[in-house]
Amino acid sequence: METETARHSAGTFRRTVLVTGAGTGIGRATARAFAAEGANVIAVGRRPGPLEETAEGHPGITPLPADITARGAPERLVEAALEEHGRLDVLVNNAGIVLGGSLDTLSEDVIGPLLATDLVAPVLLARAALPVLEAPGGVIVNVGTAVGQRAWPGNSLYAAAKAALDSLTRSWAVELAPRGIRVAAVAPGAIDTPIGEHRGLTPEQRAEVRAWQLAHTPLGRIGRPEEVAGMIVRLAAPEASFVTGVVVPVDGGAVVA
Repeated sequence: METETARHSAGTFRRTVLVTGAGTGIGRATARAFAAEGANVIAVGRRPGPLEETAEGHPGITPLPADITARGAPERLVEAALEEHGRLDVLVNNAGIVLGGSLDTLSEDVIGPLLATDLVAPVLLARAALPVLEAPGGVIVNVGTAVGQRAWPGNSLYAAAKAALDSLTRSWAVELAPRGIRVAAVAPGAIDTPIGEHRGLTPEQRAEVRAWQLAHTPLGRIGRPEEVAGMIVRLAAPEASFVTGVVVPVDGGAVVA
C-alpha cells in the first residue's frame, strides 16, 4: 500500500489546509508557508481586507471571511474546504484574542468572547473536521502560547485558555491515534505580530511589553511569524508521521529560562 509520504513526494495530490486567524501574524505566515509547499489553503478570518492581503501573490490561498465563533461556522468551514478542493488534510487552529485584566476586573463581556475564540471554537472546528481528516490520515495543529506554561498576571484567562488547548492536544493525540489523525501544537513566545495593537495597547505599553519579553528570552530577540509557521508546517508534514501529542515551544528559550 502506497504511503502518504510517498504520494506526497510523488506530487500525486495537493493537500488542503484550513488556517484560522489567517489575516495577520502567525496565521498569515502559516497560510503562505503551506501554499509555498504546494498546498491548497483556506485562509479564514473575520476581516476580508487582511485575508486578501494574505492571499496576494499566493494563488494557492483562498480567502474565506468568517467568524469562527458563530453558530454553525465550524461545519460551514469544513464544507467550504470540501466544496473547493474535495478534501481536508490539515486543520490549524491559530485564531486567538487577548483580552487582559486582573481577576477582579474580569467580566462576562471579556470572559465569554475570549473563551469562545481561543478554546471553544478550536474544539468545535476539530470535531467538525474529524470525518474528513480521518480519510487521509490528517493532522490538527493547535497554536498556543509559551506563557501557557508559566504565570501571566493580568492575562490569566488567555494563558489558561491556551494551557487548556495544550491539554486538549495531548488528549486528542491519544484519542484520535486509532483513527489515523495526528495532533500537535506550537507554543510561541515573543513574536513580532500585531497582537498588541489588537489589544488596544498604546505604543508606550507595547514598548514595555517588548522590553519585558526581551529580558526573559535567552536568544535576546523577538521571533518572526515565519519561524512559527515553519514549525507548524514541519509538524504537519508527512515526514513527521510518527510525531503526535507534542507541544513545541517556539520562544527563543523563554520557557526553560
